[in-house]
Amino acid sequence: MFGLIPKEEKFFLLFKQMTGNIIEGAKLLKEMLDNFDNPSESQRKIKDVEHKGDSITHEIIQKLNKTFVTPLDREDIYALASKLDDIIDLIDASAARVIMYNVESIPPEAKSLGFIILQSCYAVDKAVAMLGQKSNEQIFAACVEINALENEADRVSREAISRLFDEEKDPIQLIKWKEIYETLERATDKCEDAANILESVVVKNA
Repeated sequence: MFGLIPKEEKFFLLFKQMTGNIIEGAKLLKEMLDNFDNPSESQRKIKDVEHKGDSITHEIIQKLNKTFVTPLDREDIYALASKLDDIIDLIDASAARVIMYNVESIPPEAKSLGFIILQSCYAVDKAVAMLGQKSNEQIFAACVEINALENEADRVSREAISRLFDEEKDPIQLIKWKEIYETLERATDKCEDAANILESVVVKNA
């Protein structure tokens, strides 16, 4: 009978593993964009991190199917796992596009987006670490930070794309970089999606 009653921290520990893995991927992406010494190797490492993320997501869903009593609503556990998985997927997609399009150098706006993605991932990690705690103020504060970072990424991406249309004479380069900027920005959108789930969970369980 006692085996059916879960220890709440099992799900929370798995979520923390997910956010730690996401930070690792975001650090690798930032390093790839900042240094650009061996982008193919960086992309391979990011792909490994993405695979690890898939494994943790799968473990959460398996545990969800086997657990009788869950610390949060089942749909919230599933939604948060999915949104966290989306973040690392977009980090991987950003790195993949840099390689796929054979870019030769990284403009400052892309480096700025890499920095914002990493800061957003740190904020998501901070919020997830507070799940199950008595005070929810830090979760709300982290979610506000994530929202501000997403707005900043949106601004940087818009300005970068606007500059592309003003200055880039090669239409192929324009198409390539427009897609890379949009993919990088979408990674911060996914962080905001995770923040929205976390806020909803806090309000429900207050």
